[in-house]
Amino acid sequence: MSKRILLWSITAALAGFLFGFDVVVISGADKKLQLLWESSDTFHGWVVMGMALWGTVVGAIFGGFPTNKYGRKNTLIAIGVLFAVSAVGSALSNDPYVFALFRFIGGIGVGASTIAAPAYISEIAPAKDRGRLVALYQFNIVFGILIAFLSNYLLSGIGENAWRWMLGVEAIPAVVYILFAIKVPKSPRWLLSKSRISEAKKVLQLIDPNADVDAQIAAMNQHSEKSDKSETIFIKKYRFPLVLAFMIAFFNQFSGINAFLYYAPRIFEEAGLGESTALLSSVGIGVTNLVFTLLGVFLIDRVGRKTLMYVGSVGYIISLGLVSAAFFYSWTGLAVPIFLFLFIAAHAIGQGAVIWVFISEIFPNHLRASGQSFGSSVHWILAALIPSLIPYLFQHHMVGAGVVFLIFAVMMVFQLLFVMFLMPETKGKTLEELEVEILRKKG
Repeated sequence: MSKRILLWSITAALAGFLFGFDVVVISGADKKLQLLWESSDTFHGWVVMGMALWGTVVGAIFGGFPTNKYGRKNTLIAIGVLFAVSAVGSALSNDPYVFALFRFIGGIGVGASTIAAPAYISEIAPAKDRGRLVALYQFNIVFGILIAFLSNYLLSGIGENAWRWMLGVEAIPAVVYILFAIKVPKSPRWLLSKSRISEAKKVLQLIDPNADVDAQIAAMNQHSEKSDKSETIFIKKYRFPLVLAFMIAFFNQFSGINAFLYYAPRIFEEAGLGESTALLSSVGIGVTNLVFTLLGVFLIDRVGRKTLMYVGSVGYIISLGLVSAAFFYSWTGLAVPIFLFLFIAAHAIGQGAVIWVFISEIFPNHLRASGQSFGSSVHWILAALIPSLIPYLFQHHMVGAGVVFLIFAVMMVFQLLFVMFLMPETKGKTLEELEVEILRKKG
């Protein structure tokens, strides 16, 4: 693998670090903010906690436009700016509405990053390494999650304004990321889609000085020239990749992963752990997530996407079933943290490692950003709805945590069926080969 490709991929994937940090850092301030602003469960869930996720929905829906028009690189730089502004603004906020606005801005960065970063990496990566290079984005997400949990734990005892430091510290990695992103080249496939052939050749020459660049350009152009640039992902021809993107994003969120990450300390407290122990258990979740994501990154180009999804689906069903039983039968102590560690391991090696890789592979070059935007939008609309309902559902006498986790477990049975009967294997094939293979199944 070219060292340049690895460096550029790591740089683009750092958007995932900011994504992971931004999504989870709020968990440390969750209860403090509700007490500070005397918010009801509904207002706190939908506005204070949920506004970032609605920003993410906006970023996912509209992020395909700048990614296509202005390029993957320029969009990645803009994403870093959004994260920096959000971090500083959230930390300095003195009322819930201003706070929600700045969290919304950070959410836009999260949503757009799920389009631009995987698209960029998939378009510069060789077929044999594409899975693990795109999966670096997911690795950085979970690394950001771990650092956010650890940062929250370390800052939790510094006084009444600890929550401001928890949120504001994100500005530091955001600025570092912007400086790195400025240095990466534009995607050669995006340049070709804009008929900027000489620029594309220069980038391909940088990637591999010994490659036959003209042959590479010819192979990419062969598919590009057959493409109707006025097409959209919603025509009948692209029904199959559209269904695949919808299903993998739908099941990702109906595992309950974002609901759990947002409210990890609250869930541990519901299970009978004290506040300090709950925050420390959250750090353990971050470590588990990181270790099993690394394993997923190592395996994704070796055993394939489907095998990892099989392992993850079975792990989900077992762990979520056990978590549900723990709440139904009031098992106390370490039972819930252990079962949730298993749940995180199942997610990290399965859906976590696969989702952004898979969605970036299944659409043709000229529609990749649009397809990525669709899959991300489904993911983030559900990621906004489900966590926003958690405080209410946990406290409702007819529902409770046990029922919530049981619903998630049942949904993972359906995910297993999706993997068995519908999901194609994409490892080891060029993006152009996958375009032909997947469109063959369009009917």
